[in-house]
Parts: sequence; structure tokens; C-alpha cells
Amino acid sequence: MNELKELFEAGLKFHGHKCPAMPMGIRAGLAALKALGVNRSQDKELVVEAETGEGHAAGCFVDGIMMATGATYGKSNIKKLNYGKMAFTLIDTATGRAVRVSLKPEFLEKALASPFVQQRKAGVLPQDISDEITKPQVERILTLPATDFLDLSTVFTRKLPKGKANFDTKRCAACGEAVFTDKLKESSGGKLLCIPCSENDKKR
Repeated sequence: MNELKELFEAGLKFHGHKCPAMPMGIRAGLAALKALGVNRSQDKELVVEAETGEGHAAGCFVDGIMMATGATYGKSNIKKLNYGKMAFTLIDTATGRAVRVSLKPEFLEKALASPFVQQRKAGVLPQDISDEITKPQVERILTLPATDFLDLSTVFTRKLPKGKANFDTKRCAACGEAVFTDKLKESSGGKLLCIPCSENDKKR
């Protein structure tokens, strides 16, 4: 419980507002770690493939997943698949063992009918929703048995291709900015261009 409390408090500072979906993500992430028997990722030991989309509570859910698992966009070990599902797969890169976690459909449907979500649908910002509405829902998420709202797959194997970090840069021949070499494009004239300059070059 102490770990959950610490992650939730840190998550509030990171996420910026109190809402039910962020702690849902923390609980889901912790359940995935437990299922694989692994610790929070410090570097790229773990990879998250989030099936979430844009423009709804999924973003809050993903922030919670990142808090719990240590997979972040900065470390490039989380990828958003934009399936529009409140689900993700956690992969242990050392062993290839993986588990998929999703919110139970009936739980999600009830959550989307909650007073908090009704306020959000009406255009009220999450930080402006009364604590009388938000607090009970958040506390419920933090104390609810995981089996009441999460579906976990059996552990399966998911091998990921091993990449190599690139620390080499060259200057774009058009704008002069330094670009990591794996993102340079060769123009029809043989010049190495960054992606924006390459796209502009094609329009000419």
C-alpha cells in the first residue's frame, strides 16, 4: 500500500490533476509488474505497448501506467497504438515474457457513466470538478481489488527486435540544424536533409 500511495502522490504532481483514470493506470501497471515478477524499469528493461487513443481518459490512464512501470516516451520504451482501448501489453525485454492488461468492459462502462465523467462531458476541466465528486471515485480505485476491474492475460512470449542507440549527428544541408543520422533523408540532388526540409524539397 505504501508503494501505491507513493506512486499516486508522485503521479498527481506529474499528471497535474486528480482523476480516476490516472490511478487506474497505476493499479494496472502494478498488476502487470506482479504478473511478470519484474521491477519498475530504470532504463529500457520493460516496454509498454499502449492500445489507448486520443482525446479521452486514455491519456490519464497512460500517465498512470508510466508511473507504475517506468516506461516513458523519453526513454522510447512506450508506444501508443491508438486502438481506442483501455489496455496495454507489458514486455520484459530480457526474457520476452509479456502480459496484456485491460479494464473490464463492464467496469469501464460504469466508470464512463460516473458523475466525474458527466462533468467532463459537460466541458468542466478535471481540476475544476468538486472534490466531493472526485475524491470518492479516486479512493475507490485505490482500494478496489484488482480482480474487480482488471483483466490479465496469461503470460506469453513476445520477442522484440533489438535496436541500437544512435549518438551520431550531421547537419541538415538546408537548415543547418544537427540531426541524428538515422533520420536524415537524401534529396534528389544527393544532399542530406532533415525530415521537414526533405518534405519541403519534395514540394518544389
